[in-house]
Amino acid sequence: MADIQKMVDQLNQLIDQATEIVSKPNWYQRQPDASQGLILSNRLESVIIRAAHPASSYVEQVKLHREKPLLYKFPEMYGIAVGLRDDLVAGWMETVVELVHAETYGDFLEMADGLLSQGYKDAAAVIAGTSLEVHVRALCVKHGVDVALSNGTPKKADVMNADLKKAGVYDALQQKHITAWMGLRNSAAHGDYADYDASQVRLFIDGVRGFMLKYPA
Repeated sequence: MADIQKMVDQLNQLIDQATEIVSKPNWYQRQPDASQGLILSNRLESVIIRAAHPASSYVEQVKLHREKPLLYKFPEMYGIAVGLRDDLVAGWMETVVELVHAETYGDFLEMADGLLSQGYKDAAAVIAGTSLEVHVRALCVKHGVDVALSNGTPKKADVMNADLKKAGVYDALQQKHITAWMGLRNSAAHGDYADYDASQVRLFIDGVRGFMLKYPA
């Protein structure tokens, strides 16, 4: 238990630092904020590798995103770290603690807003998608919906989305909206930039913000 708690504490510390960095306007364009973001992204990657099973989806996600530019890598590592922390808490602690709050991810949505206004629609879509996925996981934790399969493998976002609908947390229409948003995020993450335009990313960001307000975690 002590080792698990130590990992949770380390993740919490790094997650708090990440939130502080992105709360500053245009952090990615300034020094030392950008340098601190790169260092913190690498530290998040390191603790994820230490805490997660080598064959887990968390490690696979790290490998997928570790070579991306900072604008993409930082929010991805942040989202992976939050998901891992929540799974550690839900899997090994006696009670599930509500650790994730919508205001935390509001900072990332503000960042996505800024990027979109400057013409970076693809980075904005990835960051908004990370906020959405982490919030969906947090809703599962809040409402007692399993965030892992019976074999211990973390559930994918679309599975958690379906489970939340089945649990009555939200209705089928909301589930469809989330599925569409996740599809846009996946297109951005995989480089399919022609699949969407800036106006769709604007609706995506506004939709995620409204979703978080209506269904707080």
